[in-house]
Amino acid sequence: MNRIPERYQAPAHIVTGAVFISFSGVWVAWSQVDPMVSAFYRVLFGVLFLAPVCLIKDKIQRISPKTSLLIVLCGLCFAGDLYCWHISIVYVGPGLATILGNFQVFALTIVSLFFFGQPIRALFLVSLPLAFTGLFLIIGINWSSLPEHYQLGVYFGLATAFFYALFILSLRKIQQIEKNISFLYNLLLVSLATSLVLALLIIISGISFKIPNLTSLGSLVGLGLFSQTIGWAYITKSLPLVMPSMAGLILLLQPSLAFFWDVLIFDRPTSAIQWFGVLIVLTAIYLGMRSSHRTTDGR
Repeated sequence: MNRIPERYQAPAHIVTGAVFISFSGVWVAWSQVDPMVSAFYRVLFGVLFLAPVCLIKDKIQRISPKTSLLIVLCGLCFAGDLYCWHISIVYVGPGLATILGNFQVFALTIVSLFFFGQPIRALFLVSLPLAFTGLFLIIGINWSSLPEHYQLGVYFGLATAFFYALFILSLRKIQQIEKNISFLYNLLLVSLATSLVLALLIIISGISFKIPNLTSLGSLVGLGLFSQTIGWAYITKSLPLVMPSMAGLILLLQPSLAFFWDVLIFDRPTSAIQWFGVLIVLTAIYLGMRSSHRTTDGR
């Protein structure tokens, strides 16, 4: 059996991770539970899968009080990200919700401008209006004619992008402070913090934790295993080994495939104009990645 040549292994791992994560919205749509509950089980099952791996590989380490506070903050941001995204999936479908979540490349640049003084490049000024042009081609120019729940879904999708940007920034800060701690252990701690935040919100809201049937259980396990654990691990391990421009292109597979699965599996009605809008948005997201000199992690 021929192995993948070494120079192709990192790109192949990113492709694999992007494909796994592209199914996130599908798992959520199949889960048949409240958006907050599906978000909770995603990270809970992620903890259950990550904990034995970290124990076996001896990745468990002590962390400082400052890092602990950052992990709590990161967990809050990730809880907000998942909650808003899962609601958006319910209202506008997994494809568009995932594309909206990837607007985080623009939110990240704007947050970095206001809080860290990072200058905005000309490429960003081109990519942002281009992204919203594509978005309006997807959802339609006449915003007021859209159903209220659909409008809410778009708003929640954009809120996802904002929370996701804050999550990425806080996660990078943790990695900068704790350079000797593996990403898997970081992800385990953040997933644990996120699950505790979501569990508290579910209890306060009076929502049931009940998983209604085996289909729902399988979907939630798939979400935790493939999206929260394997997909993230493949991408984050290999991103530093690939040129940013190539990594950015490969990562566009995730929102592209998510939209494709929505059309293929859930029969999302999509016109030629809407497909053109998807192409424009994906182009704008890629330009946004290039403008920030960084690629982003998968969902």
